Amino acid sequence: MSKRFEGKVVIVTGSSQGIGRATAVLFAREGAKVTITGRDEASLEESKKTVLAVTNSENNVNVVVSDITTSSGVDQLVNSTIEKFGKIDVLINNAGAAFTDENGKVGVEVGLESYQKTFDINVKSVIDLIQKCRSHLIASKGEVVNVSSIAGGPHANTNFAYYCMSKSALDSMTRCFAIDLINHGVRVNSVSPGIVATHFLNAMGIPDEGVKKCYKYYTEHRDIIPSGAPGKPEEIAQVIGFLADRSMSSYIVGQSIIADGGTSLIMGMNTHDLGEVCK
Repeated sequence: MSKRFEGKVVIVTGSSQGIGRATAVLFAREGAKVTITGRDEASLEESKKTVLAVTNSENNVNVVVSDITTSSGVDQLVNSTIEKFGKIDVLINNAGAAFTDENGKVGVEVGLESYQKTFDINVKSVIDLIQKCRSHLIASKGEVVNVSSIAGGPHANTNFAYYCMSKSALDSMTRCFAIDLINHGVRVNSVSPGIVATHFLNAMGIPDEGVKKCYKYYTEHRDIIPSGAPGKPEEIAQVIGFLADRSMSSYIVGQSIIADGGTSLIMGMNTHDLGEVCK
């Protein structure tokens, strides 16, 4: 029985854990050859073990430790993939981050250093990767899937303004690049997750106990996640797989699929009992 990504070559950035790791596993299970990448070598080795558990061949996995916020890091990633696999069919731009201000500032007071770090990973690296993969993707009539966030939507979050801004920029980039690249047979789309149980909060410096409290709070409050629980990385990976599968989603171009358990549908006023407020 053939697998839907048999013979395809896929790059998944930010694949040392969370959504990226789950996505790499999905593609490998479905027959693809996968390049996994990140800055943490130990975590990438764990991802490699997880991928090998479903693909059973070192020949199908390429591990690249690189910093894709640098031009040399992107070159290393693309060149390594071509050297090992000979082509690129699918580019998954999953790497992303939010940064807290070192001095505890929020909103308009957050320093420009945090702005630059946020845009380097969430926006600049994506542009650099798409540009350097462009010729390979055109040759394969390939797919690009960007991982955005509902934080890029119309609702504001003053604690992470630069993160929200960067995801809005990524959404606009998806639309603009989609119209350009579809002329060459390449589709560009994105997925916008809501709250997903990953190491994202840990990476922001929140300790494990604090992360557990956050997810417990989210689970207990349907005015935050109407479906009743944070998403799983595997659920977002399934959406990514759908968008990368032209046989399933060929008519979708330049769109962002929201996967958030209903969070983005909740208006601020609905988190309060207006019947009580207006008495």
